[in-house]
Amino acid sequence: MDQIIIHVDMDAFYASVEIRDNPELKGKPLIIGSLPTERGVVATASYEARKYGVHSGMNIKEAYRLCPKGIYMHPDMEKYKSVSGQLHEIWRSYATELEAVAFDEAYLDVKEKAKDIEGARRIAREIKQRTLEELRLTCSVGLAYSKTAAKTASEEKKPDGYFEILTPEDFVNLVIDRDVRALYTVGAMTAEKLYSYGIHTVRDIIDKQDIVVNILGKQGRWISQLARGIDNRKVTPYKPEEAKSISREVTFQEDVTNFELLKDVLVLLSLCVKGRADRYGLHGNGVTLKITYSDMKGITRSRLVPYCDTAEKIYRNAAELLDGIERRPVRLVGAGVYNLSREEDQQLSMEDLAGGGDETDMETLLERLGLRYGLDFAGNLDKIYKADTLHRTVEYMRKHI
Repeated sequence: MDQIIIHVDMDAFYASVEIRDNPELKGKPLIIGSLPTERGVVATASYEARKYGVHSGMNIKEAYRLCPKGIYMHPDMEKYKSVSGQLHEIWRSYATELEAVAFDEAYLDVKEKAKDIEGARRIAREIKQRTLEELRLTCSVGLAYSKTAAKTASEEKKPDGYFEILTPEDFVNLVIDRDVRALYTVGAMTAEKLYSYGIHTVRDIIDKQDIVVNILGKQGRWISQLARGIDNRKVTPYKPEEAKSISREVTFQEDVTNFELLKDVLVLLSLCVKGRADRYGLHGNGVTLKITYSDMKGITRSRLVPYCDTAEKIYRNAAELLDGIERRPVRLVGAGVYNLSREEDQQLSMEDLAGGGDETDMETLLERLGLRYGLDFAGNLDKIYKADTLHRTVEYMRKHI
């Protein structure tokens, strides 16, 4: 085997952590995300809740309709992040390269440390054992020759499962008569396109490759390869500087028609975006504004902003973009930066050389917000960066504008 890859996927991660920390939740349908009285979606659900049809990404109102007796909780992202760090320590001890997909999921290149398949099986067993003994959580593990096969394998025996797919032939034999969405790169929209041409299964993709390529182009060629078990991608550690953008958004519990409030929220979102960029030593060269209206129609506006390295620059440009959009009830607002570069790539503009004054401008904006809403923004910015605090603050602002 050219590669030996393990894919680890925690079982209902957020819910499992809450159940571990509060045993009274065990065996009950637990839904982590928004509350039924709020707008939002399901982040994850315990396996008991999934029996009712509740799943990640589902609108919380639909989840409540399906499972009205479920226990609904907001996520504790700081807790999950801490547990994730412990998981990554376990995973890194076995991997030459580790590619984290999320807090609770990663690909591990174990060929060098495992030497052979038997060694890889031992590593898989140890990962499951240590996860249970050290963190009191369960995970599902897939061992395979490729990333796609490893991901497929980890899903095969969930929860607390283990499965192997050691050759392309094994992969094809497993998925050939399954729906096209058995290939993890095939999303809902791509699947609908394939269905419209009578392509419903992986076998259909293989048999009608020319049609798949014709309707999907480059993506179609890639899907056709996956259908045959061909995937030579390497396990590649995530590098923040390779990200295309950094953004932050909030959904209001009631639609907002006051665009001055939206601008006030953009101040906080811009600070959050700048804070995340700083952690990775990055800056943007463009600013984006994202809006979702009450009818769920979404728009994105952007503009190039060379060396956009301060929260004030992000805010000022996002606010100007906001001035140019249609004024009607807004459900969601977001701000971000794109065309990311590392800090050492800086090329100073005339404004920068003249002193700019961006920090002072942002301090002034925060002081005005504090007076307007009766909040101490300047003294609590470290808390604003946390998702739950940001959302609570924005809702307070919405109610007290």
